[in-house]
Amino acid sequence: METQGKNFIEQIIDRDLEEGRAEEVMTRFPPEPNGYLHIGHAKSILLNYGLAQEYHGKFNLRFDDTNPTKEKSEFVESIKNDVKWLGADYEDRLFFASDYFDEMYEAAVKLIRKGKAFVCDLTAEQIREYRGTLTEAGKDSPYRNRSVEENLELFENMKNGLYEDGAKVLRAKIDMASSNMNMRDPVIYRIAHVPHENTGDKWCIYPMYDFAHPIEDAIEGVSHSICTLEFEDHRPLYDWVVKELEYPHPPRQIEFAKMYLTNVVTGKRYIKKLVEDGVVDGWDDPRLVSISGLRRRGYTPEAIRMFVELSGISKAQSSSDYAMLEYCLREDLKLKRARVMAVLDPLKLVIDNYPEGQTEELEIENNLENPELGSRKVPFSREIYINRDDFMEVPVSKYRRLYPGNEVRLMNAYLVTCTSCEKDEEGNVTLVHCTYDPETRGGNAPDGRKVRGTIHWVAAATAVPCEVRLFENLVDEEKGVYDKDTGALNLNPNSLVDLPLCYVEPALKGAKAPDSFQFVRTGFFCVDSKLSTEDHLVFNRIVSLKSSFKLPSGN
Repeated sequence: METQGKNFIEQIIDRDLEEGRAEEVMTRFPPEPNGYLHIGHAKSILLNYGLAQEYHGKFNLRFDDTNPTKEKSEFVESIKNDVKWLGADYEDRLFFASDYFDEMYEAAVKLIRKGKAFVCDLTAEQIREYRGTLTEAGKDSPYRNRSVEENLELFENMKNGLYEDGAKVLRAKIDMASSNMNMRDPVIYRIAHVPHENTGDKWCIYPMYDFAHPIEDAIEGVSHSICTLEFEDHRPLYDWVVKELEYPHPPRQIEFAKMYLTNVVTGKRYIKKLVEDGVVDGWDDPRLVSISGLRRRGYTPEAIRMFVELSGISKAQSSSDYAMLEYCLREDLKLKRARVMAVLDPLKLVIDNYPEGQTEELEIENNLENPELGSRKVPFSREIYINRDDFMEVPVSKYRRLYPGNEVRLMNAYLVTCTSCEKDEEGNVTLVHCTYDPETRGGNAPDGRKVRGTIHWVAAATAVPCEVRLFENLVDEEKGVYDKDTGALNLNPNSLVDLPLCYVEPALKGAKAPDSFQFVRTGFFCVDSKLSTEDHLVFNRIVSLKSSFKLPSGN
């Protein structure tokens, strides 16, 4: 079978299909609903869904909701939205681990009957002490040799709520001398008198993840349980569970390396603190790399899919440069978005020889690289706004934009020459005066004279006021994400710069989330889904135009 160019997971699947270990491919994405998904989860979603598509198999979205103390319906809904947005279609294949609690209980009873599980009265601290170390074997629990009948009675009592939280646990009986700590009689059920979002008050005992997960996979018929590398040491326990429970078609667990992204915060504990402390305005803050945050920022599923593909699938841990993610975004957006004019730091300019009261419409192409996006009409008049840094009263060396006596091109409009400027009492320039050459409509001189500088603008009379938010990395890239001594985040005080009064073309007046555009000479921007209203437009900078990232050779 041809395997050249396939990653190691595809090669394993090919062998399994060829040897009859699997008849069809079924994968799953099994998030715990205890937080929002981030960019690392996108890799797992797209990998699992992509494999199901490649092999004409099935893909399940299954919530591992076995810990009601940390789970919320809010997280369930956000995860469902994220998975759909990424393009992973789970159709009617949405499952919950809690749907299988009856089967899991019966599975635990089966292990007890086989002498493979026992009820233990040791406290959590004592269990840790008995567990041993990486170099020393653990000790058997004094309750390990309880009879099957006693264990069945105690486990049923646990289910019926006769004991307090932490009083007893059910443990698998495997090997306290195993070199793999996960095989040293792991806890598979614990008592928790907590109502569950899905099952209410039916249960006061809940299965542990390492016990529940292989059972869920086996019940659903998952052929390949693909997870990240930290579960490699858990695989012997996974295989033990499906073997002892005698499932006829046991799933195969395969591990791959997580996606690590430089200079970003992905840990749920840190993000939760940022939300609680008001540093960010929620799990979907555009400075976070949560999938909902990236979506609000203006990222596209296509860009994330390209990024995951470039990052590759392997067993080796590595980090991807955040600049590569931004590169993928620019590549996706550059031919899809209209290029419009926006003035973020407005300075008024008056064209003194332009007829007062006159307004004309200029036909401007939306994207010179993609004619299919068509054109739009942009009003032009005597008074316009330009960016403040496009004028200098006393220009520095090689400054090619507007200054007294210099002629520049107003993008797609006319050539203008600066004649003077006005200032306030503090010496700040408040108004720039120019004259225009009416023979240069469209920005070209009929006599062929060369004009080096080109600046963009917005007509004052029809300009749409808006708020613009500029983002930088949430953490200080030079100091690193975490403080080496305290473990605290090294936050960047300039991660958000808010510009309360900017102007955009009237074509953007009715823009709504998730509409996005390229602001010429500035970057890509989208309408903020949370803050923008019909009366107050708010734009987020998705990404700047400039990139320092170089695509590796061979891609």
